[in-house]
Amino acid sequence: MIGTPNNGRLRLAFSLVNGSQDLGPESTPVSHAGSECGAIEFTREDVEALVSEKMKSKNKFNYKERCENMMEYIKRLRLCIRWFQELEGEYAFEQEKLRSALELTERRCYEMEMALKNKDEEMNLIILELRNSLASLQEQLVKEESEKKAAMDSLVKEKEARDSIERTKASLSEELDKVRAELDSANQRIASINDMYKLLQEYNSSLQIYNSKLQTDVTAAHETIKRGEKERLAAVENLHNLRGEHKSLQDQLTSSIASQDGVMKQKDALLNEVACLRMELHQIKDDRDQYQQQAQSLAVEASKYKELATNSSGLEEKCLSQGNQIQILHDQLAVAERKLQMSDTFALEKRKEFEEQKEIIEELHKCLEDAEFKLIEGEKLRKKLHNTILELKGNIRVFCRVRPQLADDSSSNHGKVFSYPTVMEYLDRSIDMAHNGQKHSFIFDKVFMPDVSQEEVFVEISQLVQSALDGYKVCIFAYGQTGSGKTYTMMGKPGQPDEKGLIPRSLEQIFQTIQALQHQGWRYEMQVSMLEIYNETIRDLLSTNRDSSRFENGVTGKQYIIKHNANGNTQVSDLTIVDVQSSREVSFLLDRAAQSRSVGRTQMNEQSSRSHFVFTMRITGVNESTEQQVQGVLNLIDLAGSERLSKSGSTGDRLKETQAINKSLSSLADVIFALAKKEDHVPFRNSKLTYLLQPCLGGDSKTLMFVNLSPEPSSAGESLCSLRFAARVNACEIGTPRRQLNIRTSNSRLSYG
Repeated sequence: MIGTPNNGRLRLAFSLVNGSQDLGPESTPVSHAGSECGAIEFTREDVEALVSEKMKSKNKFNYKERCENMMEYIKRLRLCIRWFQELEGEYAFEQEKLRSALELTERRCYEMEMALKNKDEEMNLIILELRNSLASLQEQLVKEESEKKAAMDSLVKEKEARDSIERTKASLSEELDKVRAELDSANQRIASINDMYKLLQEYNSSLQIYNSKLQTDVTAAHETIKRGEKERLAAVENLHNLRGEHKSLQDQLTSSIASQDGVMKQKDALLNEVACLRMELHQIKDDRDQYQQQAQSLAVEASKYKELATNSSGLEEKCLSQGNQIQILHDQLAVAERKLQMSDTFALEKRKEFEEQKEIIEELHKCLEDAEFKLIEGEKLRKKLHNTILELKGNIRVFCRVRPQLADDSSSNHGKVFSYPTVMEYLDRSIDMAHNGQKHSFIFDKVFMPDVSQEEVFVEISQLVQSALDGYKVCIFAYGQTGSGKTYTMMGKPGQPDEKGLIPRSLEQIFQTIQALQHQGWRYEMQVSMLEIYNETIRDLLSTNRDSSRFENGVTGKQYIIKHNANGNTQVSDLTIVDVQSSREVSFLLDRAAQSRSVGRTQMNEQSSRSHFVFTMRITGVNESTEQQVQGVLNLIDLAGSERLSKSGSTGDRLKETQAINKSLSSLADVIFALAKKEDHVPFRNSKLTYLLQPCLGGDSKTLMFVNLSPEPSSAGESLCSLRFAARVNACEIGTPRRQLNIRTSNSRLSYG
């Protein structure tokens, strides 16, 4: 009797019974749910035991017992058969599934092969096109280089011609001076003759009453006067003739000089060609003479042969051959004459081509000179118009920027705080703010919506940065509450080139422009310094001595003093100044300064700037060709964030920092309001920040303020205060910007004004 199918031990799967392989590990396991077999599995031993099992009974005549055993045996056989059928169906289903998967895989492989083939063909076509374009570009490059070389050669020759013209002009000017000297001497003689005439008239009147015999002397004197008049008229006519001859000589000289070079060049080329042709003609004439001599000798021999024709038939044959040779020589002579005519026509064609090429070279040279002149004039006009536009826009300009919503901003927004009117007159210049049920409207020079990129923001200030290279003082500073995006606007995100701030982009533009201006003769020197104002104390961020910049009880080890000179420049004593020559060097200094800057955590911002950061670059430029010298200053300032004590939750050192920040920003507001009211006294000395920025706010600098706003409704009160302050700043009027043309001395220090 067979007990339970598994018999309490681990059995092999039934796939081994019929010799097939097990399903792979990724195949769907066999499910027995809903089948009468349940989770029962049969092995080879179970099936063989079931088939070879024999009915046993104690009494072979006990049919009832035999029937019961048979019924149990039949039941187990049916169970085994049903299990076989289910297993066979599952294998058939799995086989069909694998077949469909195989077809799908084959179809995908075919599609991938076709796509790969198409891509390969496309790449071959692209490579062929690129090769063709590369070959054409190389040919064009070679052609342009040859044209450039020819143009340069012609330019050198024209310069030599100009030098000769200048020398001739100098000699003519010397001759003109000689003629003028002769004219002056003639005028003096005429004046002396006139004086003599007056004296003689007086003498004649006095002598007429006393002696009539002297009448002959009077007539002689009259004759002398007439001769003097004739000499004067002759001198005047000679002078006019000399002037006309001088003018005609100048005209002839200019025309002859203009045509002399071309004629000489044509003459040299033609002389070379004529020499070659003459040599060929001489050779052909020598050949012709030789052939003629041979023909004459042959003719003499032929006459002799004719006389002897009656004597020998061999002489006749020789005469015939000599005649053939003569004909061949005549044909060769005709061919030589045709070659000479072809060489003449070829020389004419080459001469025409030479003249055409010469005209083309002259036109190209004129175009090159016009282009260089237009380039220089255009650069001058650009600088003039650029600075005029910035002056018309106002010396203190205000830009407004609203940062986008961040992931950690509060989600309990009760509506949008800011809106942007679409009226064409105020498009991209106005902003509306809703606060406590009221609507507040403001107009600035530019308003940036939250979706504006860093590159678009920099485009608006790029011309202002250019002013620093043109010799002006430029100041750009970011203002706003904590967490409004000031540091992001000025510095950007480190490690993300697309989100670089205004300071890195300004440096890239400056160094790119310096490279572009080198071919115009400009050479620049740059100096950089970086400092922060922390708790009303100046701190050098580039100092190599870390102990000197360490704070002890709110005071640094080294004290820095701000001084203003008579030229409106600002100097900070003992401040580290670094000479830089590339944007990479400045980026390294910026990273070093960022690590040294004071930051802290408040309830409003995880990494809040607790100090005012001031980046200064002084630019000194010299044009070697025009001897023009410019000196500009670029100040880029990231102010600390303004915040209310109740909202920031500052205590201890953070409380002192917040109080110092708010005090300096309040001093900045007092300075702006005093400038707006045009008061006699402006309180620049109330804080280190305003005293440092005195030339930028009240002097001759071009100043721009970025007011940064947070879109959170909880910050609406701070945003409204920032907007009102920015509106007051936008209404300020300061002095006209002045271009710095002073020469930098050897011991000059970096200024902030």
